Amino acid sequence: MAKKQKNLELTLICNKIDFMSLNDLQLSPEIIARLYPSSLIITDTSEVVPSPIPKPSVAEIQKKVSEDTVSSAWKSLGNNQQKILIVVNYADVVHLPDEELNFLTSMLSACKLSLDDVAIINHNSYKETGYKNILSHFQSSIVLLFGIDPLVFGLPVGFPPFQVQTVAGCKFLYSPSLEINRSDKLIKSKLWVSLRSIFGI
Repeated sequence: MAKKQKNLELTLICNKIDFMSLNDLQLSPEIIARLYPSSLIITDTSEVVPSPIPKPSVAEIQKKVSEDTVSSAWKSLGNNQQKILIVVNYADVVHLPDEELNFLTSMLSACKLSLDDVAIINHNSYKETGYKNILSHFQSSIVLLFGIDPLVFGLPVGFPPFQVQTVAGCKFLYSPSLEINRSDKLIKSKLWVSLRSIFGI
């Protein structure tokens, strides 16, 4: 019955169409409505309801804040290309004073290295961070501790200055502070011997 009614409607529609070129064919609104009874065309944009923007969950927000906090918390100097970590300890500067930085860069140059090869961190900013997290973040293979006792850094073993020690697959060297190395020729010579051993120079 529905099929017969549809055929009848189409016949009526065709009878209403003047015979003309297909390019010039014009259909009245009533005919279009009969041809497409189930189609919906909205011409008034004020009736369009925008799709709601999904809101992030509390867990997603907390995760994002946590990630941003961690990434912004790591403060280092250098590009760490050779995965060599240099740890200093200063309470009144972000990294280290200019004179100590100049001494350190000249020392690195003697080892055929530059700031591009190392990452320098101020332990004063990482007192609550475990050494394993620090090594993992910087992917360190060599760590030079200047003025920071290995046990204070968090290592499970202590060792004397200028002794190259391997811990957790990483080579460590503990030395007095850069100020002392800069001003004391004997200590500086001991440091140089240890650095030559580590870097094979």
